[in-house]
Amino acid sequence: MKFNRDTITGDITGGITAGVVALPLALALGVASGLGPMAGIYGAIALGFFAALFGGTSSQISGPTGPMVVVLAGLFASLSGDVALVFTAVMLAGVFQIVFGFLGVGQYIRLVPYPVISGFMTGIGAIIIILQMGPLLGHSSPGNPLGAMAKLPGAVMDIDFANLALGLVTLALVFFWPAKAGKYLPGPLAALIFGTLFALYFLDVPLLGDIPSGLPSLHWPVFEQSKALLVIEAAFILAVLGAIDSLLTSLVADNMTRQRHDSNRELIGQGIGNTVAGLIGGIAGAGATMRTVVNIRSGGKTRLSGMVHALLLLAVVLGLGSLASMIPLAVLAGILVKVGLDIIDWSYLKRANHGPRWDLALMVLVLSLTVFVDLITAVATGVVLAALAFVKQVGQLQIASIKNTPENLDSDIEKECLASCGESVALFEFSGPLSFGAAADLGHHVREHSELGSRVLILDFSRVPFLDVSAVLAVETIANDAASSGKLLYLAGMNSDVQKVLEGMNSGLPGDGVFASRLQALQSAAARVSSSRVEVEADHGVPAT
Repeated sequence: MKFNRDTITGDITGGITAGVVALPLALALGVASGLGPMAGIYGAIALGFFAALFGGTSSQISGPTGPMVVVLAGLFASLSGDVALVFTAVMLAGVFQIVFGFLGVGQYIRLVPYPVISGFMTGIGAIIIILQMGPLLGHSSPGNPLGAMAKLPGAVMDIDFANLALGLVTLALVFFWPAKAGKYLPGPLAALIFGTLFALYFLDVPLLGDIPSGLPSLHWPVFEQSKALLVIEAAFILAVLGAIDSLLTSLVADNMTRQRHDSNRELIGQGIGNTVAGLIGGIAGAGATMRTVVNIRSGGKTRLSGMVHALLLLAVVLGLGSLASMIPLAVLAGILVKVGLDIIDWSYLKRANHGPRWDLALMVLVLSLTVFVDLITAVATGVVLAALAFVKQVGQLQIASIKNTPENLDSDIEKECLASCGESVALFEFSGPLSFGAAADLGHHVREHSELGSRVLILDFSRVPFLDVSAVLAVETIANDAASSGKLLYLAGMNSDVQKVLEGMNSGLPGDGVFASRLQALQSAAARVSSSRVEVEADHGVPAT
């Protein structure tokens, strides 16, 4: 989109508003990651600026997000707090995303089935809430959900009620902050300010404590052979998760702006942003849906708005340290619980019982694996099961579409020719590409629906654009069955691709005849049947008519 006075004004307004919303979230997510509040701010600055500059979604605001923080928190705990290796993983994740963009992976990420996306996003929301239960009750929290749940009974037996009350009040402020007031002071920022001031004067609760301020220092990538596999695996998870999160937000932005994003360019922009974030000691992030919506509604239309949002955070961070050190952990926990609740896919959960049971089961499975195993296992399992279910459904449709009745024929000549053959000819018309999903039952279906007295089987490939190996082997099985039962097999209507595959896999075409069209195959079969009848009649002394 071209810059003009109107778009620049809207971009500045939208960028400033998004930056104000991003500030408390970046602080909270930085703390939740284990790397500290300034890591959240630095990540928001780097990703917000460079993803906007190089990305493919003009109005998107990028920064730390809940799903990315869940992975980082687990990695931080697994590496025993080795921040150098964590930042190396962030940089490597950025490199992976850049590679994804150049390889054109963006178009495939959008093919992840919705129940899988819903399951792992809901699982991530649940993890964020589970991890904040400890801080809400006045206790520390491990970086993984299983550890947090294990410590929860002890925390419940020893509740810091002042801390809990502060967290719940913060959560209520974020929930019920008036929309009109939100135009001038966003709910998360209002909760951060009021909660901090109230605790400062009236409560004695755990605080963030001393944190650095000013410009970040550089963190060069490091390599440690014993932990290399863990770092690479976490980087790949961050890259895939960030790509999915960003492209989903891009779709939201497209719906609001009536524009179309460039998926692969967006991945490159996100990759550059995450690489720089790791380099300056920031946490990984992705396209942030709430901040993007705020930006668009406030007038942001071009990539300038994302850069303004990052520059505002940079201006704030230069003097933020002394102020941020007074923020209570319970206030950040309350804000993060709201983040977790927003990530949960309530819309689907409300309607799930009215949809297909398989989709609901898949969603619950992915959710469970996300919480109790890990994200990459959850997504991979979900995608594989969804793909297998889809292949099964397509295969069933392909088998059901195979016809051997004259009513399926469009040509009166073909109908008359098939009718004249009686039960001696069985015609099977295949519709659409024959996949391995249909191949398993193809031979059985043909065998089952062939008439007992049929002498010629015709396989019509006129509507088949291609065959895979499984389908070729199924055709070979049909040919073997026909030969063993003394039946002739005719192949009709094959295009050059189908014929080439059949010839290559079978060292020649199977069957007893190949015809360019279905009509030619029917005419040849009719002539063969007529000839056989004459021979039979002659053998029984019946004079020819």
